[in-house]
Amino acid sequence: MKKITLLTLISIFTLTLLGQNKFGHINKQEVFLLMPEAKTIQKELERFETTLQNQLSSMVAEYEQQMQDYQNNESTYSDLVKQDKEAEIMGLQERIQTFNQRATTELKEKELALIEPVESKVSDAIQKVAEEGGYTYVFEKGVLHFYKESNDLLPLVKKELGL
Repeated sequence: MKKITLLTLISIFTLTLLGQNKFGHINKQEVFLLMPEAKTIQKELERFETTLQNQLSSMVAEYEQQMQDYQNNESTYSDLVKQDKEAEIMGLQERIQTFNQRATTELKEKELALIEPVESKVSDAIQKVAEEGGYTYVFEKGVLHFYKESNDLLPLVKKELGL
């Protein structure tokens, strides 16, 4: 009898605790895209990427020019000049590969540096809305594969951010 009473009390206590939890969900990507900073970030990244692309295109054009020159004049070159031209072309090819790798890394780093403050601002707004609304859990919409009856915090976060 004591076990049944104890089990009943534990069940009631557990249900009471579960009943007090408030769940919400948000799509941070959607909020991020609504932020005015998102367009500025996109434009700045596009500008930076264009600059890198132009530099890479210039290097590739130089490589192609040297290859064409080498192919056109190969028969007139001495062995020493051939070796020198081939080494020059190989060096340029390596520079292009190195530049391409570094450019990719720099672009990713710049993107992270630009996005981080906005992500932080969105996270702070979500936390504030969750605390003010008494939410116990807030899930990222799209990551949770099933949810039943939760509150979408997007309107409240938009209001908090003045969007």
